[in-house]
Amino acid sequence: DEIAADLARPVPMHRLLQGDVGSGKTVVAALAAAVCIDAGWQCALMAPTEILAEQHFRKLIGWLEPLLSPRGLKVAWLFGGQKKKERDAMLALVESGEAALVVGTHAIIQERVVFKNLALAIIDEQHRFGVAQRLALRSKMSADAAGHAMEPHMLMMSATPIPRTLAMGYYADLDVSTIDELPPGRT
Repeated sequence: DEIAADLARPVPMHRLLQGDVGSGKTVVAALAAAVCIDAGWQCALMAPTEILAEQHFRKLIGWLEPLLSPRGLKVAWLFGGQKKKERDAMLALVESGEAALVVGTHAIIQERVVFKNLALAIIDEQHRFGVAQRLALRSKMSADAAGHAMEPHMLMMSATPIPRTLAMGYYADLDVSTIDELPPGRT
């Protein structure tokens, strides 16, 4: 509810979603992405490792592709070791807006990646990225209907709220949402 309310506001969201591994952060991120995609915008999810990014890609494509494909939309996948032909195809999907969701590693923040209308940037394990990397994703602005530059909403996820993350919430413009239920089967 907190994230949905933030996405409806005219100012960009800066929110940390924290919860244990397996608590449902990815499901919450998928729901936030679905809200943006349903409104006609693109979303990006960046993870620090290729293995984690691929896990997200496989989950999200399974959950969202049935909703996207009837509308002619896709989930794109970008990572550093990608073959040129596949990478070029993914970049074209992102730039055209046909890729409603882009999942990947640091490859998402490369200069060649041009979004048509990015509205939501999700960063998993945000503490593993530097400030410059988070800003690089945030700087991939789009334009609203009137042609004004629009900074995307930022949703950062973490299972390990370290002191720097807590300081960001305390001293900066960062709201915090916590999933405080334990994952199924965990005591």
